[in-house]
Amino acid sequence: MKKIAIVTDSNSGITQQQGKDMGIFVIPMPFFINEKQYLEDIDLTQEDFYKLLGEKAGISTSQPSPETVMSLWDEILTEYDEIVHIPMSSGLSGSCQSAMMLAQEYDGRVSVVNNQRISVTQRQSVLDAIEMIGKGLDAVQIKEALEEDKFNSSIYIMMDTLYYLKKGGRITPAAAAIGTLLKIKPVLQIQGEKLDAFAKARTHQQGKSVMLNAIKADIENRFGGFGEKPAVRLQIAYTYNKEAALEFKKEVEAVFPGFEIHIDPLSLSVACHIGPGALALACTKYIK
Repeated sequence: MKKIAIVTDSNSGITQQQGKDMGIFVIPMPFFINEKQYLEDIDLTQEDFYKLLGEKAGISTSQPSPETVMSLWDEILTEYDEIVHIPMSSGLSGSCQSAMMLAQEYDGRVSVVNNQRISVTQRQSVLDAIEMIGKGLDAVQIKEALEEDKFNSSIYIMMDTLYYLKKGGRITPAAAAIGTLLKIKPVLQIQGEKLDAFAKARTHQQGKSVMLNAIKADIENRFGGFGEKPAVRLQIAYTYNKEAALEFKKEVEAVFPGFEIHIDPLSLSVACHIGPGALALACTKYIK
């Protein structure tokens, strides 16, 4: 049986230590902050990131250099036969397309998965890949299974502030000012490759209800409904407000009793565009 390695990036929410514990490889995503490069979970912690964000530092996202990716692959392939590389969604970063181009130099030994995932749903893809390796699937079979499943997930994100959307040019200053005045809490969605507007809430509680109802509708209309066993896993993500996430988990458990629920900080690549205080609710369908 072939020896297969799994590579992902820190957008999955998997830390360097967690990657070692899981037996996988995690590429740290680079950020430029006040024109200096930082690597997530190497010399940029969650605490440091939000401190700099709060100080209105100039923060921009980047992608791993080809040299970084290929150097890691070369090292891995001295010990492993094949690699399954699971980057963040191709719709949110160019790192997936870059990896697919680089993989062409490896004579089929590197399979890059383009399954439109990020954060907690990307993490679940890694866990699914680990399970498939245990069942004897090779790298190409794992890639195909994950890509066939790519639309079987949803993320809904409630934002606490419009400042960072305005700063990134995603909404106009006038719209941000009106939204702030009316205390609007936008709910965004990620289904597939894009981050899109989904709904507007006037309070945190209303925003949480919007997300709970959206996930419930997805389960009923897209993922086979509520049977004897849960059709999906649930995930909660947050930006710099773990207490709110833990409190939200109680509400999610009340609505979805018996469902598996995982909590993680939201990927910094998303967090830099939405700011602190955000809450997200996601689901991923079990792969058959």
